[in-house]
Amino acid sequence: MRLNPAAVLPSLSDADEEAWQLVEPPADYEEGYDMPELDSQDQAALAAWAAQDYEQWPTAIPGGAGFTSGGDYAGAAAGTAGPDAADPSQAGSQAGGVATYDAGNNAGATASKPHAGAINATHTGAVVNKSANPAAEQLLQGLNPAQYEAVIYQGGPLLIVAGAGSGKTRVLTHRIAYLLATGRARGSEILAITFTNKAAAEMRERLETLVGGAGKYMWVLTFHSACVRILRREHEAAGLRSSFSIYDATDSQRLITLIVRELGIDPKRFTPKAFTNRISDLKNELITPLQFAETANTSNPFERHLAEVYRAYNQRLKAANALDFDDIIMRTVQLLRAKPAIAQLYRRRFRHVLVDEYQDTNHAQYVLVRELVGVGGQGPSGELTVVGDSDQSIYAFRGATIRNIEEFEKDFPNSHTILLEQNYRSTQNILSAANAVISQNDGRRAKNLWTALGDGEKIVGYVADSEYDEARWVSQEIERLGEENGVRPGQVAVFYRTNAQSRALEEAFMRAGVPYKVVGGTRFYERKEIKDALAYLRAVDNPDDTVSLRRIFNVPKRGLGQKAEATLAAHAEQYGISFGQAISDAAGRARPQTPDGQITLAPPVAGLATRTRTQVRRFDDILEGLRTQLREGAGVAELLDSALDTSGYLAELRASDDPQDASRVENLAELHAVAEDFQQENPTGTLAEFLERVSLVADSDQIPDDDGGQGQVTLMTVHTAKGLEFPVVFVTGFEDGTFPHSRSLADEAELAEERRLAYVALTRARERLYLTRAAVRSAWGASNVMVASRFLDDIPPELMRWEREASSMDSLRAGYGGFSSGGYREGGYQGGYQRGRGDSGGYQGGSGSSYGGGYSGGGRRVDEDDDFSAPIGSGRRSSGKLGRVESAKDRAKDRAKARRSQKLGVKAEPEAEESGIKLGDKVRHDAYGVGTVIALEGSGKSTVAKVEFSDGVVKRLMLRYAPVVKL
Repeated sequence: MRLNPAAVLPSLSDADEEAWQLVEPPADYEEGYDMPELDSQDQAALAAWAAQDYEQWPTAIPGGAGFTSGGDYAGAAAGTAGPDAADPSQAGSQAGGVATYDAGNNAGATASKPHAGAINATHTGAVVNKSANPAAEQLLQGLNPAQYEAVIYQGGPLLIVAGAGSGKTRVLTHRIAYLLATGRARGSEILAITFTNKAAAEMRERLETLVGGAGKYMWVLTFHSACVRILRREHEAAGLRSSFSIYDATDSQRLITLIVRELGIDPKRFTPKAFTNRISDLKNELITPLQFAETANTSNPFERHLAEVYRAYNQRLKAANALDFDDIIMRTVQLLRAKPAIAQLYRRRFRHVLVDEYQDTNHAQYVLVRELVGVGGQGPSGELTVVGDSDQSIYAFRGATIRNIEEFEKDFPNSHTILLEQNYRSTQNILSAANAVISQNDGRRAKNLWTALGDGEKIVGYVADSEYDEARWVSQEIERLGEENGVRPGQVAVFYRTNAQSRALEEAFMRAGVPYKVVGGTRFYERKEIKDALAYLRAVDNPDDTVSLRRIFNVPKRGLGQKAEATLAAHAEQYGISFGQAISDAAGRARPQTPDGQITLAPPVAGLATRTRTQVRRFDDILEGLRTQLREGAGVAELLDSALDTSGYLAELRASDDPQDASRVENLAELHAVAEDFQQENPTGTLAEFLERVSLVADSDQIPDDDGGQGQVTLMTVHTAKGLEFPVVFVTGFEDGTFPHSRSLADEAELAEERRLAYVALTRARERLYLTRAAVRSAWGASNVMVASRFLDDIPPELMRWEREASSMDSLRAGYGGFSSGGYREGGYQGGYQRGRGDSGGYQGGSGSSYGGGYSGGGRRVDEDDDFSAPIGSGRRSSGKLGRVESAKDRAKDRAKARRSQKLGVKAEPEAEESGIKLGDKVRHDAYGVGTVIALEGSGKSTVAKVEFSDGVVKRLMLRYAPVVKL
């Protein structure tokens, strides 16, 4: 059958965004239509349509002639000359009628076709005539030499090594605009991938400014958003229904907890969190349950159980028509590998793939990029541009691998690398300090940030007596900056290495009346009432969503307890159906018709009391009523209101006298506002799209932009701060054992990552940078003497000005006769310790201003910002501000002085009790589970145990501090 493109393809006005649908058949075409079944000329016509933006479509394909018009692109088909070729007699380079976009015969030619507003196009291989193409020339203005090279480069894969604040977003957006301006791409041929929704939104906004309406045809998305879009469009080929749910980390762990319980696995010995983390690791490595089962060490109990849990977990996800975060990438890779026609479809569409923050990609994302570009596949590869900085690779704990960027040239032998070293954000003093810290890492690519902004203010250092004294001084300095320098709270950020450090800061800010918000605390979309409300909507959109249905099965309480839930779960297991179908069976609802029109009678659910069955029916009626509203066109906000009303959820909260329930009502009102905003922005948006959006929100996506008012000081971990910048930055906790974290002190690879984390922290500051540390920090019920961070040693002294160089303890050690200013009486030891633990009411009040969300990379390991091991006051000892290395004699003197200090009321390191732990003992750790002691180092209070946990992970733990119990 000859295929007429005019009968298949939509009009141009409807085609740009849907070019990917080139293999979709006309309504009257036979089933089984697929691109490989077309003859070569039809394939050529469709491929050319996907790649090019013709103003006039052919009405037929004459035998052997290809398109009757080549548009602006020479060589549309064999025997047909492009109208803009330098020599009209030159024909296209591809014989057999296959269209080619990169027509080599166009060298030296120019085109004047209007594209994307006023931007004119030239051909690949053409020399840009700037006088004839002012739009392209304008895009190059104001770029420094390295940026200029990055924007105009064409050829093999391109790696742009972009130092902090070097204008990488500008380079990326101008490169994309330049591709359009010079005719090397259409808008719909661009795929730009970022890691956060906020970054994607910023890039889209800039592109729309540069290229006008062409920007809306590009895919500028996060990894997960792009993959969800592909999976929804190709859901049948991926083995999914289009309404699939997306499980976040909490949903996944809830499901795994159920599976562990059902399999009879001891959750204390083998924690659900350990299974969750390892399954995430396996999916990031693209290892399926079957592959893992074939290679698992069955003599290892954890691996044996992991194989069972992983298999059951994926089976449950399939039954629930759901994906977790890691599935989103993994299933897309599997789809592209298993379906070559679909892979070719996206490769033809996305001729240019650009990836931001490439150093943060994990293995699955790395493979995804290669599949989309077509490396090693059939047909020509797309053009790949990646932007990143190995010095800012800080997400190894989430599966990111620095090798992806460090070995880019090995992965792509014909690649080209450009370094962006000029910084447009920070002053030179700040950059010099950051350069000095990161330069200590071995094996890194040489790079030295510089700026034309001048030296600026010196970095200010402060040594506090305690974390409470540190927090008090930070709050006072923020107030002083406001009074003397006009710095608004919204221009200030305070960073900390672990979440536990925020408590003292919040208390100090509340006492001082400093407005603040905590980013990355209790996340809005993880609050109970929000997850409950969203679970109702997910259950409406996806009737097979087991986790959501089981979450709301008895919420609010409706007399459906654990026994009823277990009965329905057993029914579902017996008949191989979803939990949602089991609910319908219990409610007596007829099952959907089979494809041949037969109605299957639902088997009775045994073991349900009459009253319980009645309550199940009422619950099912609520959901079916909401689904009817959805089918009748109800918007997301309307469905949300109906779910909260008909379920009785909102009424129960409003009837409560608990102040927290009043706060929950306010949070639900905020969710309603989010739903309304979604409807206004997307008048045709679906419930599934709304749920997808809220599922893929990240921490930095929820940080409100500065509204020009006074604002609030932003408190966040350094991990969360990546990608952000502030005029004033305080980095707290610069002590060995805090920053760098205690877990890294005996591991060179982890210490290198901590150094990169410090580099990220320092380069967030634009004008003023403060580095603070505490001489004593509390952890695990003890007050620990801390030594200065080794990173302070790396910073040249001339870059810093110390507001306070020594703590009160240091002053006593030096033989000073009295307390220094800001010592004990001013919020140091007395005020700090006593008030720090007693004023809990204020701390709770501060949590209402928390923001946050999950990282769109999707890993679900133990949070790197959670402090499961106490900061330690051991390791390399140092003195005063710069932490010079001390000798054994120095340390002996310090211990003697510390004993004298104790007599004056200063708390030093408490004596540790003997742990009684021996080589070969079984121990349990609060975070890592059960393990075996395989080595012991040191003695007494300095004993360090090397423990191999049941998941194979080996950790070195200082027994004095680690939450370890001998079994």
